[in-house]
Amino acid sequence: MKYSRGLAALTFILLFQALLNAEYLYKDEIVHNPQFREDVNQLGSELYEKTGISLRLVMIRELPEGQHISEYEKELMKEFSEPTILLTFSELDSKVDILASDESLYKYFDKKQILSPVASFLQAFVMATFYSDSFSSFKETISDHGGTIIPLLAQKAKKGELLGKYSGSMFNGYGDIADQIAQSKGIKLEHGIGNANKNVIFVVKSFFYLILLYGIFAYLRRVIFRKRHPDELK
Repeated sequence: MKYSRGLAALTFILLFQALLNAEYLYKDEIVHNPQFREDVNQLGSELYEKTGISLRLVMIRELPEGQHISEYEKELMKEFSEPTILLTFSELDSKVDILASDESLYKYFDKKQILSPVASFLQAFVMATFYSDSFSSFKETISDHGGTIIPLLAQKAKKGELLGKYSGSMFNGYGDIADQIAQSKGIKLEHGIGNANKNVIFVVKSFFYLILLYGIFAYLRRVIFRKRHPDELK
């Protein structure tokens, strides 16, 4: 009888652990949206089945006091034995990070690009033009673009849309990582996001900066006109 109870308890623990490990939305203290959880778990499950890489999303309200986000991720990483990548967001700390359980996993995705605060090449070009103090700085700034999380998180949200912004931003980044891993592995994901969300970000940012560039151009043309035709402005 004791053996049966012990076996039943062990079976329950193993099943519980298996269910826990199947949750690719590993922590969610913010959104609590069933559809969001289903979408993340669906994509995460497919990625793991086809690549053996576990991509987990962690969304917490706040980091433990005095702890850096990378330290938090390293502690959390101890819970997993399989090749794992953590995408972590802390709301009140305004922090986003990606940590892989093994250095070799970084070759499958571009961490710098995904976490870039700059969405488009045009935005990077404008920033490089106005803020670079050397050619090397210009090259570095112009090459840093393509962010799929932070540009969306930085957008203002209307009342009642904050949770939607969080879930959309983090799923966009989660999907970007998954798609890059799949492409590196030469496989296709049925539930991948593709380039759709990236293109939306690019179009929005490009339109904004085209307006900015036009304003700068109009201002410079006005300054040049004043210098060439001072009498006409009297």
